[in-house]
Amino acid sequence: MDLGNGLGHLTYSTLVHPADNWEQLYHSLVTYLPKVKARIAGNKSFGVCIRLSASSAETLANSASERAKLKKFLDDNDMYVYTANAFVYGHFKGDKVKEQVYEPDWRGEERTQYTINVANVLADVCPAGIAPSIQSAPLGFKPRVTGNDVIDSYTDHVLRVVAHLMALEDKTGRCVQLALEPEPYCFLETTDETIAYFRDQLYSGAAVEKLAKRAHVPIAEANAALRRHVGIVYDICHQAVEYENISESCQKLIDAGVPIFKFQEAAALHIPEVTQDIANTLKRYAKTIYLTQTIQKKDGKLTKFLNVDDAIAAFEKEPGPREWRTHIHVPVFLDDLGTFRTTRFAIEDGLRFHKQKPLSRHLEVETYTWDVLPENLKKGDIVDNVCRELEWVRGQLV
Repeated sequence: MDLGNGLGHLTYSTLVHPADNWEQLYHSLVTYLPKVKARIAGNKSFGVCIRLSASSAETLANSASERAKLKKFLDDNDMYVYTANAFVYGHFKGDKVKEQVYEPDWRGEERTQYTINVANVLADVCPAGIAPSIQSAPLGFKPRVTGNDVIDSYTDHVLRVVAHLMALEDKTGRCVQLALEPEPYCFLETTDETIAYFRDQLYSGAAVEKLAKRAHVPIAEANAALRRHVGIVYDICHQAVEYENISESCQKLIDAGVPIFKFQEAAALHIPEVTQDIANTLKRYAKTIYLTQTIQKKDGKLTKFLNVDDAIAAFEKEPGPREWRTHIHVPVFLDDLGTFRTTRFAIEDGLRFHKQKPLSRHLEVETYTWDVLPENLKKGDIVDNVCRELEWVRGQLV
């Protein structure tokens, strides 16, 4: 839904629902979205984030009739797509994903073609006046970045997609935008690392020249197109886990000219003071199909762990005072989980900043973990929980 006053569109990520193929996705859309719209938007139009796996994107890109089916559903229910989650290539719900969630990464042909398919679908199903965003992976898993050749390959594949987006805009009039999402333990991770990549690689003179040659346009047009078509998803949860001050981080991105195409409201687990009892309780969160990247603050020093069980093992080997922030998406409307706290304070900071200096036209709540969260954190069915989150975010802004 459009919040008005330049604050952008607000929705939730349909990554929360089963959607590993087009059949699953369509069933999830017709099952849940009308219920959420009725409670959140009433008789106003409701914006949608569509989770497109590689399978769904290929099906829709190659079938005008299936795209027509999707458009009819949206039209019949007064909904419109303005963003797509194309981060996860394959299966996500029910299967153990962990670091495989980043594969294939941006050095692979599979990721490139997948993203092109998503762009083609969005250009057809999104209404006029919308510049749809594609949420994508943070280029790759950091431990697999073994040299500059990997980074160069990332950039080359991104430039190929940008050239396609330029041609697509010429053909359809739709400005589709690619948004890379920084995340803990990935090549794009901190705000400073993200700015450095855009400055030194993606927005460099060499990259502009390559794009100009590939797209058959002058240098000036290629330079402008890069900034129009490539930016980031800013997930508040991720940067809070990194112990970043959200308003300072956002201002850095503004000053560096790195556009935020999607601003995601998500909260992480926050353990201000680790104890053995807390570690014991946290062990049940460790038994999950998702990565639980954890950053520890001890004696002023930050230490990173790929999973929370690694942090627990380090604590049990050498106990002592420390703080943890863990990448487990928890309800945005809670700041106190009883044993734990959350990084809701970071969302409040980010939304205050956005209210003063709107960062993006695309806002989204992304708590995709309802299926693995403890029952005491749930306040009804998935529609109840999603609506409560949307109402809380809207209440911070409007």
